[in-house]
Amino acid sequence: MLSPLPTGVASADDCPDIEVVFARGTNDAPGLGNVGGAFVDSLRSKVGGRSVGAYAVNYPASFDFLAAADGANDMSSHIQFMVDNCPNTRLVLGGYSQGAAVVDVIAAVPMPALGFNNPLPPNAPDHVAAVAAFGNPSAKLGLPLTVSPVWGGRAIDLCNGGDPICQTDGESLASHRSYVGGPTSQAAGFAAGLV
Repeated sequence: MLSPLPTGVASADDCPDIEVVFARGTNDAPGLGNVGGAFVDSLRSKVGGRSVGAYAVNYPASFDFLAAADGANDMSSHIQFMVDNCPNTRLVLGGYSQGAAVVDVIAAVPMPALGFNNPLPPNAPDHVAAVAAFGNPSAKLGLPLTVSPVWGGRAIDLCNGGDPICQTDGESLASHRSYVGGPTSQAAGFAAGLV
């Protein structure tokens, strides 16, 4: 079940125990995408009776990679909405491929020159339990989320062997398209241990 877009003030009854905020990969249909959907389903199976909401980041996910800033602005807006209206909800941030780059923009140095103009407030990390990235382009540059001083201890940054998007010696696009299953289950187990 996808969480609705923020339209006002939520009541405590509307707030899930856990909310996954996920950015799909390049050219995935609007929504969570295959990787995000599998990750959310797996997380739901690992958290007992706690409720898990999911928010699909609204951005083009096109081959215009600078539009990742649009995703970062939307992700940040939803995180801020949840922090303000559902302060007891544990947040899990995630992204696949270009969606992982969206998470990188949120988690790293804000880049206003590229259109990211909605940075997280200082208290946001207090509400984020876990961060999961799949096929993250910044890992190819040696900057996986796991090295972040703020997010590193609560981040899992998965890169399949041979994936050319997240490693310099990768040559298998099939590897980049193979995060549903083992990797999504591994990331869900990691996140479940932190929420």
